[in-house]
Amino acid sequence: MTSTNDTTNTERKTGPLAGIKVIEMGTLIAGPFGARLLAEFGADVIKIEPPGKGDPIRNWRVLHNGTSLWWYVQSRNKKCITLDCGSPEGREVLKSLLAEADVLIENFRPGTLDKWGFSREALEEINPRLIISRISGFGQTGPYSKRAGFGAIGESMGGIRHLTGYPGMAPTRVGISLGDSLAAMYAVIGILMALYHRDVRQGGGQEIDVALYEAVFSLMESMVPEYDQKGVVRERTGSILPGIAPSNVYPTRDGKYAVIAANGDAIVQRLLKAMGREDLADDERFASNEVRVRHMDFIDGLIGAWSATMDLDTCLNVLNEYAIPAGPIYSIEDIFRDAQYQAREMILDVEHPEFGTLKVPGIVPKLSKTPGSVQWLGPKLGEHNLEVLKQIGLTDDQIAQMAAQGVI
Repeated sequence: MTSTNDTTNTERKTGPLAGIKVIEMGTLIAGPFGARLLAEFGADVIKIEPPGKGDPIRNWRVLHNGTSLWWYVQSRNKKCITLDCGSPEGREVLKSLLAEADVLIENFRPGTLDKWGFSREALEEINPRLIISRISGFGQTGPYSKRAGFGAIGESMGGIRHLTGYPGMAPTRVGISLGDSLAAMYAVIGILMALYHRDVRQGGGQEIDVALYEAVFSLMESMVPEYDQKGVVRERTGSILPGIAPSNVYPTRDGKYAVIAANGDAIVQRLLKAMGREDLADDERFASNEVRVRHMDFIDGLIGAWSATMDLDTCLNVLNEYAIPAGPIYSIEDIFRDAQYQAREMILDVEHPEFGTLKVPGIVPKLSKTPGSVQWLGPKLGEHNLEVLKQIGLTDDQIAQMAAQGVI
């Protein structure tokens, strides 16, 4: 699928959130990723960046002509303006923008906006219908609220790092900023619920408080009641799924790995047939998950010995024939070649004046009547200053004066 990156017309937004105006005052990942999700479904997102520097993510990871390739994805469909929100002139511009906005999304350390004169009470006075979504390391309250907190800390204190890795070894991390992205998605969920409460139930604006560590903690499945009632502390277990069998990573003849999740009684029976081991169908070690867990090493060894006799593709074909959940472990190179990704338009070719086309991730989720879209890629620093500032009533002379003073 090809999308157009035509920044000469940034008013052609469609989607279920068309007409919703969002002010993004985020940097790096959590706030900007949440705003990106809203922009993909039609929200009019105005991203505010400090003059001269911009969002640090513009210079993160792999660069092309001085700009991060990540930037083009993280800020797609957004209008980008520069504004010194600490200056009196900048604060007046921000007030005007917020007065017309539906949503403010920010991921500063708690208290930052208050220093600029934008406390919760001040924001409610500016716009009582404003939905304020705040993402921070530890939330807006509590003894840790003023601490700096990145996604890595949220993952560590939220519980997932303790579970990631192999027994007896140091905890590892997932290779992406999982905590930030989780917090961003919870922020979006909160925004959508708050919009419904405001517009359908006439409930007015409200504040949404998302903490990075809590977003991670919310994924910790049964750990709380297990510890409360039985004193169980779940630990690192490598590639297995604790308490569930069989579900593991198994080697193949060509040096690759198949993920096989046959953790259901009927699925296990199909797996035994696929392996040619119908003789074990009535073996009590396979009777139920509770029993299989006690014999996990034996079962995993049996499956691994079988998978190692075949190349990965052959192994997966057999497993799919018997309706056994299984799959390969993909690199980005594998993803680019995969027919399912292509059929679902998960790699998009987006037109851009510098690249010709740039491949970017597709849209999630997929809505049947009001789908999201990529309409343009991340803009240049301050690209939409004139457009946005004129919309709130500033003249060309006023805008030029602000530029000369370094306000924009």
